[in-house]
Amino acid sequence: MSYPDSPGFKAVGPSSEAAQKLTQRAATVRERVLQFLRSQHPASFTPDQIAARLEISFLSVRPRVSELHLQGEIEPDGTRCKNVSGMSAQCWRAAKFSAGEPR
Repeated sequence: MSYPDSPGFKAVGPSSEAAQKLTQRAATVRERVLQFLRSQHPASFTPDQIAARLEISFLSVRPRVSELHLQGEIEPDGTRCKNVSGMSAQCWRAAKFSAGEPR
């Protein structure tokens, strides 16, 4: 499996080993994020807001949001909100017709 279906890495070695170790955890977090956004549709959230609601580190959620976007499961809704650092962040929602569901 390769990115975005599993964590990515830039070089073989420590980076690829870390990605390998994170694969199962990443899949679990990715599924929790997707289920949360589907359950809240059409509402949208920043990755940090998702992390807070799921009680997971935003550092685990942010890359999963990128992966779900590349998989076509979620989409930006065009709004932005402040994240933990105070910077503006994109808000995301479940895609109207998610890639994993019949259209």
